[in-house]
Amino acid sequence: MAENNLGRQVDEIEALSSIYGTDFHTESSEHRCYSVDITEGEWMSLLQVTMPPDYPGESPPIYMLSAPWLKGLKRQELCGYLEDIYLENAGESIVYMWVERIREFMVEQSQLSEQEAEEQQVTTDLASVKLEQDTEDLTPCPDIFSGEIISDRKSHFQPHLAGVKSQAEVRQVLRKLYENKKIANATHNMYAYRFTPEGSTNVNQNCEDDGEIHAGGRLLHLLQILDAKDVLVVVTRWYGGIHLGPDRFKHINNSARQILDSCGYISTHSDKNKKNKKVK
Repeated sequence: MAENNLGRQVDEIEALSSIYGTDFHTESSEHRCYSVDITEGEWMSLLQVTMPPDYPGESPPIYMLSAPWLKGLKRQELCGYLEDIYLENAGESIVYMWVERIREFMVEQSQLSEQEAEEQQVTTDLASVKLEQDTEDLTPCPDIFSGEIISDRKSHFQPHLAGVKSQAEVRQVLRKLYENKKIANATHNMYAYRFTPEGSTNVNQNCEDDGEIHAGGRLLHLLQILDAKDVLVVVTRWYGGIHLGPDRFKHINNSARQILDSCGYISTHSDKNKKNKKVK
């Protein structure tokens, strides 16, 4: 069975190389890792697959999808389509079907974005007037501190931190960060926060993966372990095209811990109340 799977993988790789030409890349022959660049207009994606020994006969390939335009629920929706393709074609070579489904999804989302842009243009004037009226009522944005960048195999991780006491402040910090085009266009901006609202003893906490599955939950778990409160931590990742495996979670965790320590949110015996030390 293993030899049969290997032979089918060889045939599939040759077919993919023939179909996609220079858009098909061999990342690692030893680990049987390959990638395909998918482009539709201004939209780009990179599908990276690793073929385990029992693929395609008994299991699917392991994949990672890098798509800066793909966020939140849309990413989950597309991942669901890829899972359905595997379940409907169990035992078959499916990488080509995955690539073309991603391409189809990109076309659908591009058309949807154009429709939304047209609808948004109709209400631009009214929205501008309302924004001006609401400006004075906006919650001031807390100070934001950014930490040092951790780099590994062309991927880069940078932490950001702000002291927060309300959902409004969380939104203001995220809005301010996304005004930076480099951050807004990053592959992932996962975050977690914990704060105790004024007049309450209950801790309000939440997290966001932003497409890096389980990353937000791990950040929140780190805040819980450190008992860090009244703080929002965001870790920005720019994916470099090389799959890092579990190492990506190590870098995310180390980035978050670095800035929490630098800003005084990791308590020590000598200084339990140190807060908001600015990161240079």
